[in-house]
Amino acid sequence: MLSKQLADFICHVNYANLSEKTVQMTELAFLDWLGSAVAGGQKEPAQKCFRVIRALGGVPQATLPATGEKTSCINAALANGVSSHIIELDDVHKASILHAGAAVIPAALAVAEMTGAGGRQLITAIVVGYEIAIRVGESVTPSHYYFWHTTGTCGTFGAAAAAGKLLGLNPEQMVWALGNAGTQAAGLWEFLADGAMSKHLHPGKAAQNGVLAALMAREDFTGASRILEGEKGFCRATAPRFDLNKITDGLGQSTYKIEENSFKIHSSCRHTHPAVDVTLDLVKRYGIRFAEVKDIAVGAYKTALDITDNHQPANLYAAKFSLPFCVVLALKAGHCNPDDFSEENLFDLEIRGLMPKVTLNLDPQLNALHPERWPATVKITTRSGQVYEGRTDYPRGDPENPVTVSELAEKFKTLVMDIWGETKVKRVIETILALDKVEQITQLFE
Repeated sequence: MLSKQLADFICHVNYANLSEKTVQMTELAFLDWLGSAVAGGQKEPAQKCFRVIRALGGVPQATLPATGEKTSCINAALANGVSSHIIELDDVHKASILHAGAAVIPAALAVAEMTGAGGRQLITAIVVGYEIAIRVGESVTPSHYYFWHTTGTCGTFGAAAAAGKLLGLNPEQMVWALGNAGTQAAGLWEFLADGAMSKHLHPGKAAQNGVLAALMAREDFTGASRILEGEKGFCRATAPRFDLNKITDGLGQSTYKIEENSFKIHSSCRHTHPAVDVTLDLVKRYGIRFAEVKDIAVGAYKTALDITDNHQPANLYAAKFSLPFCVVLALKAGHCNPDDFSEENLFDLEIRGLMPKVTLNLDPQLNALHPERWPATVKITTRSGQVYEGRTDYPRGDPENPVTVSELAEKFKTLVMDIWGETKVKRVIETILALDKVEQITQLFE
């Protein structure tokens, strides 16, 4: 039985099973998530969520890193999930099209604080959370992704696995936790039509629902025993085409899925990154000036066009999901940093003037490579008739095109320096990059 196999895996993984590379990737994922959560926590959507959480009250069991305040474990998971997914700089896994960190880490962190767990226990929980979320995501991608946001749906399973691991669930209870996580899994793409805040809610609810499922299972609250593989289970209900073998093939036999993690360096939807990377490379190599550009042609895979084909974004969040805007912004600003997504740039006459001249084309060859690769081609034509072309199969931050530890540390500093100050930032980086040495996770925020 597939769900039982997953439960056995989750329960039997221990820190001693993890390689040095796995541990390092987990520490980097935690650092990267924390930067997004703290920076995102200063934004309006997170502030709205924090106000709701404060009004609800609860036993102070876990921390909101963005503010330093404490709330209940389950509300911390929600709030930290919401805040970590706002600035669009949280990690992503290619084949599952999943932001695992935004769903898994808030759940794991909240339960780790509540239970007094140490760094090694937290690392192990994050590893199994990523493993389950990503494997479920791979099994239903890409057909599931047309309507369903995998971070909200598949992330719920990962959050339950991580929380259940820290709570010490036995295999039977873990099956129930997965069952009750799956029955809560949700997250629809319709928010794109309005540029609405719903997307931030997806990982928050995934984290919260995963924690709830694990806590209920600890009390022997039963759940579906075949939630993934059953006739009326998650896969059949949410994916026209799915492959259950992808959930279990190689499970626990070699490396862990967290090692396939990708880190983001542009503050926009990951599907915009390949074309942004190529655009920036062409500008750097050939010295292309914005005023010289006549038009731009982008070739991409179908999912990228489904999500980012928006030539008239009406607000800043919609702009992060507009491939024409992101490419033109990169061309003019030389980057797509959080501060670049401003009202000034959104309604800049030069940017708005060039966006209609960006054509987006479905490239069958590129589409055949997705989701294992996220490729894009860019052709820039100048007013003088000069043509510049480029392609990438792996956007910057993919394991095949990696960023360094120092680059991720610098990214973290950029995001939180003005909030926490140099002394605290330096201490937090040093502590997280040696997370396995931390005796109690509560020490992180003291």
